[in-house]
Amino acid sequence: MDMYSKRQQLVGDLTDLIRSGRLAHGERLPGENQLALRYQVSRGTVRSALSELQQLELISTQAGVGSFVIFDGVQLDQRIGWARALADAGAPVTTELLGIETVTDQALEEEFGGPSYVAVRRLRREHERGISLETATVPAVGPLARLPETGLRDGSLTKTLEAAGRISAGGDQWISTERLDACAAGLLGRSAGELFLRAERTSVDLEGRLVERVVSLLDPDRFQFHLTFGHR
Repeated sequence: MDMYSKRQQLVGDLTDLIRSGRLAHGERLPGENQLALRYQVSRGTVRSALSELQQLELISTQAGVGSFVIFDGVQLDQRIGWARALADAGAPVTTELLGIETVTDQALEEEFGGPSYVAVRRLRREHERGISLETATVPAVGPLARLPETGLRDGSLTKTLEAAGRISAGGDQWISTERLDACAAGLLGRSAGELFLRAERTSVDLEGRLVERVVSLLDPDRFQFHLTFGHR
């Protein structure tokens, strides 16, 4: 068997182990030396195989630490919120409410009107590791204006918005990347300058009124976005 065939066998074997669940989400792969010895290949060939698994979004490799499975076979439905979607996927996610406060937002005011808004900031953790930092901004109207005093309904912003008659009927979302500043990095337990996904989602109701604008910083090792188009 030539070196290319051995590399493909390594990629195929690890792919099968991951997709079958025998190497579970979050589990560490054998070390490079161990894989090189097992498949009788060089460490360079092992690194090349691991790089392909990263491109397939099956593993994440951290320098000096090792490679870990990130594939869990479950697509997340962001319409029900990150925390619930992750929990439904079996991930032990905890949510920390960082604060609720009345704010001004010039961009939202120019687009939707209204002198003030309410910002809800939340931090999500998985296995004690920060995976997302979220700021949801909603119009300070009706019962929503009192959120800094009353808090969220059952701890859920979605339920709070629905109770206030603000139900999303559509909107848009922009995806980019952003390097963590010192404040965000401190909250997430990461390094300043680390690259995260940045998702900005604006939801409106049937009348075109703002429901919420959510800006999320997301761990790229834990989140991915999948868009479909046309007929399948």
